[in-house]
Amino acid sequence: MSVGDEYRSRARELAARAKEWKEAAERATDPEQRKRLSDKARRAEDQSEQAGRMAGQGLGPV
Repeated sequence: MSVGDEYRSRARELAARAKEWKEAAERATDPEQRKRLSDKARRAEDQSEQAGRMAGQGLGPV
């Protein structure tokens, strides 16, 4: 598996996790829990986007 493939795989995993946390936040009744889950989802989305950009750069071993 190439480095780009690894980044793409990581990006997909993080995007799926972000979606799960976002949906859980929408179902949460406690405002603090909703905020925590929303923050987790936002961080995972940011990390997913970053991993996607890294995959697009085709970085290889140094």
